[in-house]
Amino acid sequence: MKIGVIGTGAYGLAMVKALAKNKQNQIAMWTENMDKVKDYELSNKLPAILPDVELPKGIKFTNDVKEVIDDAEVVMIMVAAHFVSGMMPEIGKYVKKSQVICIGSKGIENNTCSFLSDIVSSNVKTHHVAVISGPSFAIDIASGEPIGLSIGSKSSKAIKTIKKMYDNTGIKLRATSDIDGDQLCVRIKNFFALAAGMLGGMGYSNSAQAFLITESIHDIKWLLGAVGGNPKTILSYAGVGDLLLTCTSVKSRNYSFGKLIGAGASKEEIEAYLKSTTVEGYYTLKSIYQLVHRRKIKMPIVDLINRIIMKNEDPNLLVEFLYNKK
Repeated sequence: MKIGVIGTGAYGLAMVKALAKNKQNQIAMWTENMDKVKDYELSNKLPAILPDVELPKGIKFTNDVKEVIDDAEVVMIMVAAHFVSGMMPEIGKYVKKSQVICIGSKGIENNTCSFLSDIVSSNVKTHHVAVISGPSFAIDIASGEPIGLSIGSKSSKAIKTIKKMYDNTGIKLRATSDIDGDQLCVRIKNFFALAAGMLGGMGYSNSAQAFLITESIHDIKWLLGAVGGNPKTILSYAGVGDLLLTCTSVKSRNYSFGKLIGAGASKEEIEAYLKSTTVEGYYTLKSIYQLVHRRKIKMPIVDLINRIIMKNEDPNLLVEFLYNKK
């Protein structure tokens, strides 16, 4: 199967390493930086992205979008979420009706609160659009750890094709038609990871984090129903699976950022961390806050976390909130 991948970030490269285990797959990747091609040709590595990971041989790298998309059965969108909207007009020029689009980028666009699947669909001819998500750090995928992911799509062709693409890769897929619910779960888990990190930063135990996670599951289930998703999606890899991973692991940048807040880091320390590290939960907070207010959904924990992070209110308010929450 011919696969075109847009983006050479850590998650995209890790996914390509897994997909290369399926010997039927032929992979081409678009990169904005041709210096990465030289690094790959010299060492089969991209040290600036995944320094300790050796990539499979035979990947084709190019900075020509058309070359990556032409003849691909599946086109994977793997750039950072905030680049998707800007890139789609160019990508859309070359996508054909028969091609499957698999979105590995995660999120809701901050300015419009649009799901990425809607942004992609509005720029391409094909109706075969899917979102892949679930509990998976790039380094764990690259290391061959057992991984389970959710594939969300309303297209049976997209689901069937993507499942075939992942044959013999060590990654298990579970399908759902609730593509919006999948995307909401993936985005909001980063928000709750900030809160879990705050508890860790304040010195609270895993028991307190479990308290938060359980309450988070109830909140997400309710929110899914409020926005027209399926509340049962919380039980998927994209739901509780991703929530558990992001809220409990020190590998999570969202958890680590929340821990800084909870530990009482200075404004300078917080700004330095944000400059050096991409904290998805920080941007998620903005989009989720806008989403619930635009749709007039009452979700007090969103307002509380927004005040703690954006207005420097006391993180201890989180514990008080959990005790008093209905």
